[in-house]
Amino acid sequence: MPRVLDLEQALLLLELEAPFDKRQVQLARRRMAKRWHPDIAPPGRQHEHQRHLQAINEAADELERLAETSRSGTVSRNAVKVSAAAARRAREEEGRRAYEAEQRAREHAADRARHDPFGARVPDHSVVHRYARCVSYPEWGVGTVSGIYFSGDGDDVQQWARMSFSVGVRTVPAGSLQFVDFSKPDPGAERVERFMTAAQHALAEGDPALAAQRLIYARDADPSNPAVLRLLTVAFWQAGNLPAAGRAVRDWGRAETDRPTAERYASRIYEDMGAIDLAAESAERVTRRVPQDASAWARLGRLRLRLLRRDAAIDALERARLIEPSLEIMLDLALAHHLSGDVGAEVSAAEAATTLAPDSPRAWSAYAHALARTDRLRECIAACEHALGLGDDHEVRDLLERTRAALPAELASRTAA
Repeated sequence: MPRVLDLEQALLLLELEAPFDKRQVQLARRRMAKRWHPDIAPPGRQHEHQRHLQAINEAADELERLAETSRSGTVSRNAVKVSAAAARRAREEEGRRAYEAEQRAREHAADRARHDPFGARVPDHSVVHRYARCVSYPEWGVGTVSGIYFSGDGDDVQQWARMSFSVGVRTVPAGSLQFVDFSKPDPGAERVERFMTAAQHALAEGDPALAAQRLIYARDADPSNPAVLRLLTVAFWQAGNLPAAGRAVRDWGRAETDRPTAERYASRIYEDMGAIDLAAESAERVTRRVPQDASAWARLGRLRLRLLRRDAAIDALERARLIEPSLEIMLDLALAHHLSGDVGAEVSAAEAATTLAPDSPRAWSAYAHALARTDRLRECIAACEHALGLGDDHEVRDLLERTRAALPAELASRTAA
């Protein structure tokens, strides 16, 4: 019979209730002994009664010791609750540790089955004190080759190396090994190339977090290499680690000051982070480096518009329109004029959008909404009908109904005048 784990179980076993003292425990022991003594057990149940009586005696001994050590000789109900809660927490902690130990054992077994399939097999060729790297996983560092194994038959024979790295035992293709000569230093350029190649493979396989981990080693070997910093920025960004991507793109911008690519990435990363002011500053640096890039001015205008800097946004979007007008630029310009309250400029920008993209429902919708804020109601109705002819839009339909409803009132007022 297992030992009683807490006071509540001991009280239940002796059919006692708190508060209690030593005398009550002794009386409960005698009462339960009369019921569970093996001499009065039915045939075939003597062993069961003996085990139950042993548990009763252990519970009674524990309760008597507790009563003797209490100040008043009586154990209160609150003391029982506190002790039971502590016992439950101890059982939970023990169960959690046992579960974690079991999970670690399972993970170790699974890891060994995956990475060490030849662990119980005698090597086909032994290699003693041979140090090498795995080209596919350079982050494992230098490992020790403990044996060479072969698998397959005929033309499908493959050669494997069982190696011990800091991460554990790994079985890798023998052709991926790069043996190390410790008598010569490891050049930084070779280390950069090694980790860059492995990072590119990780990105191609859709694992940007692993690629970033490998590129950190390459950056440590050459902290000012723009190619490493560019790929590190992309890896962090794709992995969703925006703070790390922001730090990487900042280092990239410091290392490559003559090209706008780093600032373009910085602007998008800061925007994803919600730092619109920093994104606008980076976009403005792009326009200073490439002043003839319409897309750079357009992006700067959109960011300034989000910062409610309407006049500055209009100025940037006008620069973009003069360099290379597009539908997106004209629609953003119309929105900026609308927010600044210049209806005439808004109508002109929206009309220019319909000229640039005559088959765009968005352009005609923006033109119709701009005309609705003027007294050119018939032109607004025509723009709505044209937009609906290109694609259904409930907002345009509602605008058309409102404009048609307002048209008779307008004609009546003009006739009365």
